[in-house]
Amino acid sequence: MNRIQTVCVRLCVVVALTLSFSSTGNAGDFGISFEWLKSSDCTGGYPDNEKNPVFNLSNVPNGTKIIEFVMDDRDSSYYHGGGKVEYTGQKTIESGAFTYEGPCPPDTHSYVWTATAKDADGKTIGKAKAERNFPE
Repeated sequence: MNRIQTVCVRLCVVVALTLSFSSTGNAGDFGISFEWLKSSDCTGGYPDNEKNPVFNLSNVPNGTKIIEFVMDDRDSSYYHGGGKVEYTGQKTIESGAFTYEGPCPPDTHSYVWTATAKDADGKTIGKAKAERNFPE
C-alpha cells in the first residue's frame, strides 16, 4: 500500500467514526423528570383517571415530533397507560396533556415513566426514564 492509499484509508476511518458518533450522541442524553401531582393521594388500591404530572425535558433528540409517555409499576403488572404529546421544542409538558390511570397502590410502589421520542416517520430516536415511589 502506498502512502496516498494509507492516508485515504485513515481518512475514511476517521469520517466513519465521526458520523457514527454524531448520529447517536444526542439520543443518549435525553432526560425527563417529574413530581407527583398533589391530587395523587390515593393509597387504597383503586386507581382513577388522572392528569399527567408535569414533565421536565432535557436534551430531546433533534427531529423529535412526538413523545410517547408510559407509566409502569415495578411492583405490579397493572397497566397504567400514558399518552402521546406533540413536540414543538418545549422544555416542559404541562399537566393535562393526557390522562392515565394514576398510582393507587395498597402500599408504597416504585413507578417508572418512560418517554419515547419519535420522528416524523414514527421511528424511535430516543428514550428517557424517570422513577419515583408512590406514596413518597
